[in-house]
Order: sequence, then structure tokens, then C-alpha cells
Amino acid sequence: MNDYYSVRIDVSPCTPDITDLAAAFMADAGFESFEPDVTGLTAYIRAEGTDPDGVARQALAGFPIPVTFDIKSTLVEGEDWNAEWEKHYFKPIVIDDACVVHSSFHKDVPSARLDIVIDPKMAFGTGHHDTTSQMMRYILQEDIAGKSVIDMGTGTGILAILASMRGASSVAAVEIDRPAYENALENAVINKTEINIIHGDASALEGLEAADYLFANINRNIILEDMDRYAEALRPGGTMLLSGFYREDIPVVGKRAAESGLTICDSKESNRWVAVKLLKNY
Repeated sequence: MNDYYSVRIDVSPCTPDITDLAAAFMADAGFESFEPDVTGLTAYIRAEGTDPDGVARQALAGFPIPVTFDIKSTLVEGEDWNAEWEKHYFKPIVIDDACVVHSSFHKDVPSARLDIVIDPKMAFGTGHHDTTSQMMRYILQEDIAGKSVIDMGTGTGILAILASMRGASSVAAVEIDRPAYENALENAVINKTEINIIHGDASALEGLEAADYLFANINRNIILEDMDRYAEALRPGGTMLLSGFYREDIPVVGKRAAESGLTICDSKESNRWVAVKLLKNY
């Protein structure tokens, strides 16, 4: 059974800090995936014996900030997941006229030099979200050929797949969520890419050789918490690409990065979402 509930939480007032904290509370209650935006977030939880509204309200009952939550849930049946994405969300997308992202169920697909097939299930990363598309633009711009890459929180595997297509010498991708990990495995095979996909968290970095590039498109709180581990997984002079947070978060991310021996040298922004490029000091 692969049915999920999509639980929409509109928050008033809403800030990135509030949605990050709400996601953390809900993750502790069993929610698996989150899509934050400017008015709240959408969370996903397995449907097996679940009262999604009740679980969400209970998870947020002790919220430490005075806000109001408007909670509504919708059942998404497993066999209808691709159809839902095709109908409502996932359309083919072209990034910088260089890379097209589409699913195997799409019929009319634009042509591009790089062609990525993503069959999304309960994993984040189709190229449509501003954070993912900006990370992809960086990967398209960077000289990835012959370089080693680590992708933290790989989701569907889209960034790791793009790095492999761009000629990376090796790509390791880490994902903590089991369904997302399995989806990344499937997408790597579909795209005929050789990627070492690991089920785990940042502790998995200890078993990997230091890389030339490290990607992390996750969220601000996890990035801040794991920055030291990310930095240790980079070679001196290596490049880190980060996203999953808003422009207002750049100062705190930059400060935490500096403490780990990293310097922000560039950034991209779309709809307040940012991606930043950092270099590891020698």
C-alpha cells in the first residue's frame, strides 16, 4: 500500500522560521516530506490507519510561537500519484535551454542537450521548485567534468543525476527518507547513471572520501546543524552549493559557513528562495 495524505497547513503569520519549526514538529509525529512556501507548507504522511488532521493538530499543539494553523488533508492514492503529478503539478521543464526534466508518462517533451527523466513518487525534486531549479543552474554552469560530487538529501536524485550527466567522475547521494531513497535508486537506473545512493543522514559522510563538490538542497535548520560535516566532506578548495532557504537566511548561513571554513562567493534568488555557492578555504 502506497497511499498518502497530503496535509495543507496555512500559517498566519508565516515566516521561513515558522514553517521550518512546524516541519520539525511534524517530522517527529511521522510526516515524511514537506513543501514550504510563503503562506505555509504541505506535508505528507502515510495513510495506513492515520487521522492526518488529528496527527497534525497534535503535533502542532505545543507550538511555541503564537500563530494560527488552518489544516486540510487530501488522500492521494498510491496508484494515482503519477496521474496527480501529471495533472496538477509536474509538467516538463527546461532549465537554461540546456536541460529538460520530464517524466516517463509525459508525451510532448521539449528537446534539450541533457534529458532527465524523473518519475516522482513521495520524493522532492522535479526541477519546478525554485530551490531545485537554481541548484540545477549552478550545476550547469560549474565545471563538473572529472570532479567528485556528494549530494545530500538527494530526494528524487535529480541533482546527482545531472552531475553524473555533466561528467562527474563519481557521485554519491545521501537520503534519509526511505521512499525517497528508493525513488532515487529507480531514477538513477532510468537515466542510466552510476550513482552511489546511500540511505542515511549526515553521519554517512564519514564513510565517503572528501569530494570536489557537495550539494545540499534541504532546509536552513538542517544545513546549519550539519555544516561542519558538510565542510569536512569537502576537499580544500572545494565548492559547496546550498539551497532550501530564503534570502533573509543568507547572513546566518554565511556566518555558520565561515565558522566551518567556508566563504559565500555567489548567490541566486527566485521568489525569495536562494541558492548560494561557497568555497572551502585552503
